[in-house]
Amino acid sequence: MVTGYENLLGEFVGTMVLLVLGCGVCANLTLNKSKGVGGGWICIAFGWGFGVTFGVFTATTLGAPQGDLNPAVTLAKTLMGVYTFNQFIVTSLVQILGGIVGAAIVWITYLAHWEETPDQAAKLGIFCTAPAIRGKNGLAFITEVSATFFLMFLILMVFSKCFSYGAVAAGLANGYGPYIVGMLIVALGLSLGGPTGYAMNPARDLGPRIAHAILPIAGKGGSDWGYAWVPVAGPLVGATLAYVAAKAFGAF
Repeated sequence: MVTGYENLLGEFVGTMVLLVLGCGVCANLTLNKSKGVGGGWICIAFGWGFGVTFGVFTATTLGAPQGDLNPAVTLAKTLMGVYTFNQFIVTSLVQILGGIVGAAIVWITYLAHWEETPDQAAKLGIFCTAPAIRGKNGLAFITEVSATFFLMFLILMVFSKCFSYGAVAAGLANGYGPYIVGMLIVALGLSLGGPTGYAMNPARDLGPRIAHAILPIAGKGGSDWGYAWVPVAGPLVGATLAYVAAKAFGAF
């Protein structure tokens, strides 16, 4: 159980790292004249997986006992009694701020490339998610619920005291867990990422979307606020359902 707010620095910097590596791989594969243009979806999935792994390592090193980097994960753990409701709110805000800063770092890093890329939607896609099929936000919401359900449900399965091969139960070396979660992100991207880009994380989407809105990005368009509720509400619902299911199965 988190006893105070000792987790905030770790959650802020860890989420920043997540977005530097995550938005960074999107920029590398998208922006004109970048050396990684056209790398493809597998590169995206692995880039975000690595982002989660190293973000969690950073968060836990800097004092975050859980290393969530994700308000949806923090919400599920709040329901489990790890956080109080006030801790959930403050931690979520810090995670979103980390997302803003991480996205801003990517903008600065690729500063010469924004004006070389005329496609406004492509530039927005570096920062935040969008549906593959427009006009069906309800179905996109279901996708985000589903993807985040399996994110949280499988995290709870892997680290359950009932799982004889789990990182905790088997007494494996410290630091094993972030690698497993990183590979889970890759797996979910490869399997469930197609319809919406698999946000699964309000801070991952909302933080960079705010950054897109406020930064002087060359040739940018709108920030698609009409869709922004989907990658925020969907993950929160999905993580809550995962908590309910895992509890019903006796996983914790």
